[in-house]
Amino acid sequence: MASNEPWLLEDGSVKRLTKETRHGHGHSRTAHSISTSSLRRKSDMSLVSKVPCPTLRSFLANLQEVILGTKLAVLFVAIPFAIAAHYFGYARPWVFSLSLLGLIPLAERVSFLTEQIAFYTGPTVGGLLNATCGNATELIIAIFALKEKKIDVVKYSLLGSILSNLLLVLGTSLLCGGIANLSVEQKFDRKQADVNIALLLLGLLCHLLPLMYRSAAEGTSIDALSIAKETLNLSRASCIVMLIAYFAYLIFQLWTHRHIFEGEEENEDDMDMSQEETPVIGFWSGLIWLISMTAVISLLSEYLVDTIEEASTSWGISVSFISIIVLPIVGNAAEHAGAIIFAFKNKLDITLGVALGSATQISVFVVPMSVIVAWIIGIKMDLDFNLLETGSLALTIIATAFTLQDGTSHYLKGIVLLLCYFVIGASFFVQISPTTGPNGAHMRFKSSNHGIFRV
Repeated sequence: MASNEPWLLEDGSVKRLTKETRHGHGHSRTAHSISTSSLRRKSDMSLVSKVPCPTLRSFLANLQEVILGTKLAVLFVAIPFAIAAHYFGYARPWVFSLSLLGLIPLAERVSFLTEQIAFYTGPTVGGLLNATCGNATELIIAIFALKEKKIDVVKYSLLGSILSNLLLVLGTSLLCGGIANLSVEQKFDRKQADVNIALLLLGLLCHLLPLMYRSAAEGTSIDALSIAKETLNLSRASCIVMLIAYFAYLIFQLWTHRHIFEGEEENEDDMDMSQEETPVIGFWSGLIWLISMTAVISLLSEYLVDTIEEASTSWGISVSFISIIVLPIVGNAAEHAGAIIFAFKNKLDITLGVALGSATQISVFVVPMSVIVAWIIGIKMDLDFNLLETGSLALTIIATAFTLQDGTSHYLKGIVLLLCYFVIGASFFVQISPTTGPNGAHMRFKSSNHGIFRV
């Protein structure tokens, strides 16, 4: 059995996989990492093992595990093409498209590498690492957009990630899972869902207050500059509150109430467990690969931010629609596909852990962290997402909460969530939305059916 097999660590020493260690590592694996593991494939080391040089053999083994150990490996080809298209001056929409495709396998590989590192760091550090890197792509894109002072692109992309997780991913999962398990009543543990919904409601409150304050103050004698200043201060204070809530959530998940989040591991097949219970690369190799992957994600994210307006003009689609709908769908495709696969297998706890967990992390960690980072670098970003955006977020959270309130699922719930997503997507497709240019001046997108970006 896998539980009696030792680990072969990178320095050549052997460490036996005890019950306690196995339990610790099992907890460090989040629903996010379990979901993306469904897209991994076992590497065949028969050829690599014949290489006589130990150093070269180790490098090739790591290369095969990291690059070829995923079903999405073919998409790695888009990365050099994106870099070449950028340096040789090809059409900017091509750079945008290739960069977006290249991010798909990178996001899945980051999840794989954090899980490998967690074998050596223990459950607590591993859990923190998984939580931090779970939405690394969104945070990196947000930081590069802030550097270019494209504040509304940051807001739209983060809002889109929350909407896609709660409506598109969860809706598709419930629909597919319900159709695939018509003869079985699908049930899930409500405790995790309740925790995430509570945090999402807190995040919603922090988004609503700046909007309500601005709307209330505009009808008074307070000048617009003072209103903007106070809205910004209220937003920054709300972000600090959200970050405190997020760190409390980490303590709740990793220490005090870890048993609530361990149920999802018990549903895995024994074969899957045995495949995942031994590390395939060493600690330092995993860390170097993780840093390298993060650097490539940063490069492609910079390309995305630089070319999004040109792609909007070329495709005849507004930047708001691309940021809210296209970026989250393609950028998180690997994670979303894994969630849907587990819904087919009637493992809704994992599916909910992915969809709700990712939405919660973006709402109470990535969004406030973006505001704090903007504050540090001298950019005035607030939590006022305008009426349509904030209203869409509020109705999405309410619809999700009502869908999950009874602890059971069927395909009709999935259909309702998907239809909600389509309606919201249609509203942003025709929207004329303001954005902020590099000099801080306000610009406007024409609606997507015209496809023109104007100052």
